[in-house]
Amino acid sequence: MSKIKNIDDAARDKGSFIMTVWQFVKFIIVSLLACIVQFSLLNILQIIPAIDRLGAQEFHWFVFNYDLAAGGLKFFVAFNVSNITAQIVAFFVNREKTFNANNNIPITLTIYIAFTIALICFSAWFSPVLNGRLVSSLSLGETLASNIAAAACSAIQFFVYFPVDKLLMRQKKEKI
Repeated sequence: MSKIKNIDDAARDKGSFIMTVWQFVKFIIVSLLACIVQFSLLNILQIIPAIDRLGAQEFHWFVFNYDLAAGGLKFFVAFNVSNITAQIVAFFVNREKTFNANNNIPITLTIYIAFTIALICFSAWFSPVLNGRLVSSLSLGETLASNIAAAACSAIQFFVYFPVDKLLMRQKKEKI
């Protein structure tokens, strides 16, 4: 039996509040892992020549306005690919390690994907707004501004995802 499983069992024995606190601690660790994935990918993707060239092209569609000050199409692609990848990592690790879920994965994943699409759309709208303001108002460099914008979106997602994941990722009650 692993040490984490022992801690899970001890937390469960102490009651639901302690179990939730322990899940939150594990959620923080998984979120940090997802952030590492997101920030690594964000910065790697932006220096790939084919993607870097997209920075000279504005991207405007629906509520998404990535003008050149916000990094253009380059930032849209890099931000969204890195964000989606981080969410995929977070879903599977949180499901298995944080919440020890064993409920119906197709249903859980479908709801999670719908929620994630809405949250990623919000972030895809908010990040260029913040990124553009950081570059134009504070004269921050493009790389620093894009990382600050991604961090702000990650923080918002962190605080929104925990209660949603806690609700979605459950253990089936064992039949006796």
